[in-house]
Amino acid sequence: MKCFKRILIAVFVCMLAVPQSAYSYIDHSVAVLRVLNKAAGKAQTVRVPVGYEVDFEKLTISVRSCKQTDPFNAENYFAFVEITENAKDQIFGGWMNRNEPGDNPLQNPDYDVWLVNCE
Repeated sequence: MKCFKRILIAVFVCMLAVPQSAYSYIDHSVAVLRVLNKAAGKAQTVRVPVGYEVDFEKLTISVRSCKQTDPFNAENYFAFVEITENAKDQIFGGWMNRNEPGDNPLQNPDYDVWLVNCE
């Protein structure tokens, strides 16, 4: 029992020693997205301010949040994006991750959209 208490105290002290910056994020005000129009065969960069909607061809793109991990660790960017097509049908809603673009981009018959950066 005495050994268990010592281990428990050691674990607690180690938890306190973890820097809080390891869990911090930096909020940004603009998401930079790359949009590929498959029919035209061209990719364009679109900047969307957080909290606003931007119309791009048949898409309406809105960004709710754009965050960066602590730049002193493995730097990454995340954005919560909602995309509708023809101003009525939502075709994507969720988090996009810059370092893992294949995990959660918009992949649709007409367009691909992925996160490039947060500014």
